[in-house]
Amino acid sequence: MADKKNYAVGLDVGSAWTRCLITEVVDGGLEFRGHGHFESKGWLKGRVSDQHAISENIRWAVQMAECQALVSVSGVVAGLGGSGIDGMTSRGVYEFGRPRQIDSGDMTYVVKQAAEVKLEHDRMILQVCPQDFIVDGRANIRNPKGMSASRFEAHVHLVTASEQEHSVIQNAVNEAHLAMDESVFEPIAAAYCATSEGEREHGVGIIDIGAHSTDIALYEGEALVGSFSVGIGGDHFTKDLAYYLTSSREDAQLLKEEFGCALLGLSSGNTLIEVPGAEGREAREISRWQIVEILEARAEQLFQVIRKEIGRLGMDGNLQEGVVLTGGGAKLPGMLDIAERELNCPSRNGLPDAINNWPDELLSPEWTTVAGLAMYAGRMKLRRDGKRRTPRLLNLVLR
Repeated sequence: MADKKNYAVGLDVGSAWTRCLITEVVDGGLEFRGHGHFESKGWLKGRVSDQHAISENIRWAVQMAECQALVSVSGVVAGLGGSGIDGMTSRGVYEFGRPRQIDSGDMTYVVKQAAEVKLEHDRMILQVCPQDFIVDGRANIRNPKGMSASRFEAHVHLVTASEQEHSVIQNAVNEAHLAMDESVFEPIAAAYCATSEGEREHGVGIIDIGAHSTDIALYEGEALVGSFSVGIGGDHFTKDLAYYLTSSREDAQLLKEEFGCALLGLSSGNTLIEVPGAEGREAREISRWQIVEILEARAEQLFQVIRKEIGRLGMDGNLQEGVVLTGGGAKLPGMLDIAERELNCPSRNGLPDAINNWPDELLSPEWTTVAGLAMYAGRMKLRRDGKRRTPRLLNLVLR
């Protein structure tokens, strides 16, 4: 009998598009098998308004991926983001009483101690990400196993989410006849795919620009040191164009895609563009610089808010490897230039290049997160030892 194949599946339940990626675990790596995407319905201003519609989005995206991969899947690792996400740092302490060697059980216990924090109503811990350990006052220890100590401490970063929103996504996945094996903050998943250990060691930020929000994860010393969400996304750029040009949302989206740029000087501003008139009005001509000026103002605002949050977390000037932009909003020309100017650090697009046989047509930042989710699923399967982990509380970031 042939060995049962092991599939790792990522699911990005976005407010604009729902994406599914099926990969196969082969010789410790991942092989691309199939993908599917479906325009999302059931969202209103970045929040779920119709759980059944979300389930249908998932069902169609997964079925498209299954048809391409010629397999049927039962479980997924789903991404979570949006305004319901927040981060905090906590500390756990374990007093041994007398010196002894630290084992893996002690590490698990002290991390659990750090995660036992009182949260506000409707908040839950999505992920527990160890930063470093302190052994008898000696800080910045990454792996204390085998060391001798009488006092053992851990610093962890907790990613928290709205319990209600998480429950809605989980119920939608279950309604689509799938199991949600794990849920992951989306920039953490994108970091799996688009950054190296060296970049995370020196300091790097992942900025995932979605339709209604932008999610950020900051790394230093290879540990997650900050996570937050900003309520500005690609849809806000489209709304600005529709408002200032008095056009429909559909026309504004087409103008953004065809003529949009986030930085004056990168495009020929003297070009005249015909803008369809609103109902009952004739079309008119505008110069391209008017479109760029509107988009640049919103891009500046986005990265200025991000810069303020980075400073609040004490990371201003610490991102030696710069920032990595992912998500559909990262495709707007000029976004990298604005990011570099406002954040004062290098920037680049994060592309999904860590999965074998990846199709060229999917080499885009909007597919990076779902690729990272599949990689997260693959590493979970490789490390599974037959025992189920305690849900979420022990969801330590895999290495």
